[in-house]
Amino acid sequence: MPLRSDWSDSQCPLARGLEVLGDPWSLLVLREVFFGKARFEDIKASTGIADSVLSKRLSALTAHDLLARRPYDDESGRTRHEYVLTPKGEGTLPVLNAMIHFAEQHLGAPSESAHMQIIHSSCGRRTTSADRCDACHEELTADTTTWVSFARAEGPVQLAGSQ
Repeated sequence: MPLRSDWSDSQCPLARGLEVLGDPWSLLVLREVFFGKARFEDIKASTGIADSVLSKRLSALTAHDLLARRPYDDESGRTRHEYVLTPKGEGTLPVLNAMIHFAEQHLGAPSESAHMQIIHSSCGRRTTSADRCDACHEELTADTTTWVSFARAEGPVQLAGSQ
């Protein structure tokens, strides 16, 4: 028996959004793709997600046109697929930014390395808004946003946009 109803035809936009983005693994997969992790094994390694769960989430995100599959040949010459954001997928950036801001403002971090900052790369300023820069008021897009995750060794990361 399903745990909830299908909300895809709901009159409530929040319920319809939850139908697509309401699963925590889906948001973490999107986070990794924004961070530039496009391949199954890279997403798996960054999240610790089980193969079967990751396969289902990638299929769902692709079915909802948030991600697109793009073929590539691995080292052995075998054709595999990587996942890139679509314009619709890039439209989830304010949702992820809002979640980051909520957690930073209202939820305690287990360590100093468990913090993230959102930087508007066009003006170089940190922002606490999900969709517009606090300083210059320009729209935040993947092309103009950098995430700084203190837990990631690579430092500030320019986000991957739609391909």
